[in-house]
Amino acid sequence: MTVQGSENSSRRGRRSSTMGGMPLNDMPWWRWRSNVRSALHMLSDPAFQRDVWLAGVDGYGDVTDAVYRLVEDTWLDHWSADKYVGTIFRDSQEAALVDTAVLRVLRIMHEVGPDAPVQTYLAHPAWPDAVRAARDAHVRLAAGDGDDPDAVPRSLEALRVLTRTA
Repeated sequence: MTVQGSENSSRRGRRSSTMGGMPLNDMPWWRWRSNVRSALHMLSDPAFQRDVWLAGVDGYGDVTDAVYRLVEDTWLDHWSADKYVGTIFRDSQEAALVDTAVLRVLRIMHEVGPDAPVQTYLAHPAWPDAVRAARDAHVRLAAGDGDDPDAVPRSLEALRVLTRTA
């Protein structure tokens, strides 16, 4: 359920009302956007990757899980994010940044395999470029939603609560 006033707020980059104290994204497919943002956030943060993924902290999944959240509903592994401008992404710049991040991360995943240990991804020579691309996309999407791009990534449980249907 999205809450909109008399204006079409999804084109203005503002948030809708809140549900259970948590802000809802004003994009029509905000749950998909939330999953993409979560994945990009984790893929874009080297300190998080070291302190959580490498350390084996529960509740955040791993690299494969993040990639799955990035492409599972959106099929961004099959077509351009530009297809979702106006539903998941606010504009073509967001979409282009997401496409770049997806392509870089998937290229590594195809080389090392989806079941590779976290350290294999992080040691891959192209990983820093993938992290930078994910960071560029994450920062742009977070800014569009009025969120702090430097906040700590949410746990998967917090993401489930955020995207739960009422």
